[in-house]
Amino acid sequence: MAKSHVSTTVNGDPVEFLCDAPETMLDVLRNTMGLTGTKEGCGTGDCGACSIIVDGRLVCGCLMLAVEATGKQITTIEGIGAPDRLHPVQQAFLEDAALQCGFCTPGFIVAAKALLDRNPDPTETEIRYWLAGNLCRCTGYDKIVRAVQHAAAEMKGQPA
Repeated sequence: MAKSHVSTTVNGDPVEFLCDAPETMLDVLRNTMGLTGTKEGCGTGDCGACSIIVDGRLVCGCLMLAVEATGKQITTIEGIGAPDRLHPVQQAFLEDAALQCGFCTPGFIVAAKALLDRNPDPTETEIRYWLAGNLCRCTGYDKIVRAVQHAAAEMKGQPA
């Protein structure tokens, strides 16, 4: 079977790759591009570990075919913040200890960023609904919700 040629943008950089028709965006990110921050949890779109932002929309990387990336703007956890300049969501997760083992954390951070890009002042209920597609097996969700509220306040210039 012939591979498909895909031109897209990942974390602000133009990229091209070849992929097989059934290959997912998660597979290409992790195996072709080496962007391993996006995790594979369930492989069925139920856990949110593979969350990425595609043209401003939160998407499960395990459910998106790589050929669908043509012409899209994709943001992964690697494209959010930098080691020396964390995104407010990343900083809030650290300060509020909103993680335990960390496996699900990239998905939560990508999902939280997508929420705050769309709604900079979400209520607690909106945060809980938005993050309902992201699962954490280690800990409760209260610290994660508080971290998103904290980040929202920081991004509005109102430190929590």
